[in-house]
Amino acid sequence: MNVSIIIVNYNTKTLLKQCLKSVFDNTTDISFEVIVVDNSSTDGSQQMIKDEFQNVILIESSENIGFGRANNLGAKAAKGKYLMLLNSDTVLVNNAIKILFDFIDKNPAAGICGGNLFDENKKPIHSYSKMPGIMQEIKRLLFIPDTDYFNCTNKPKKVGYVTGADLMIRSDIFNQLNGFDSDFFMYYEESELTYRVKKEGYKVYSVPQAEIIHLEKKSFSDNNNRLGMIFRSCQTYYKKTHSRLYRIITNTILLTTIISRLIIFSFTKDTKKKNCWKSILKIHINKKLK
Repeated sequence: MNVSIIIVNYNTKTLLKQCLKSVFDNTTDISFEVIVVDNSSTDGSQQMIKDEFQNVILIESSENIGFGRANNLGAKAAKGKYLMLLNSDTVLVNNAIKILFDFIDKNPAAGICGGNLFDENKKPIHSYSKMPGIMQEIKRLLFIPDTDYFNCTNKPKKVGYVTGADLMIRSDIFNQLNGFDSDFFMYYEESELTYRVKKEGYKVYSVPQAEIIHLEKKSFSDNNNRLGMIFRSCQTYYKKTHSRLYRIITNTILLTTIISRLIIFSFTKDTKKKNCWKSILKIHINKKLK
């Protein structure tokens, strides 16, 4: 088996159906299996798979265990030489799985690779970035946008990390490292796994020929909760990957970012956003004290 495609689903039945259809319609000239790990959805996702995609391996979790742990469940059942971690809110534009497989299989130094992501209007969106660090936090504080997030060249390039929406990794490395860290519920888990993969001496690549649409905002309706998860996971990432001094610096920058946003939205009288950042401030302080 060349590739095991693992898709984690939580109440995204319509998007999942679209994703699965694109996988089977576009993936050719390669042996693959599709594993869907359902995080206790209540929208009929499981029955839809049973009725319309009998060739999909369905793993039903009794609770929502998050992105990383669900992928770990899928990996335990996988038979592929490579794992393709694919979000349920993605749509393959071309034979992306085969393209990524061909690249990583011919490049033994590559531990992880991913393709170019587009929004529903085929505009480039976040596909990769530099590894999280002090400079990235300063840029976030100062509203400086990330300009290197999409591969505009016609050839693969080394990057910091690729987004977990379309991440292909060697199965042996994934298993050797025990997969994703279970302390992450959502966000930054791919960055932390990438950190460990790089420590093993492997490189990470963006492969632009593989094209995938990512409908991220449609699969997460509560943006405030999403923002809170991002900052919480960000703290967890630095705790697990860097020294105490480094964590003090990044936590200080994160705290400054949160307070500055809180002040900005207090002045603009945007109550919803102000309350959001107030909640994030509480999360940040509580997590820092643990």
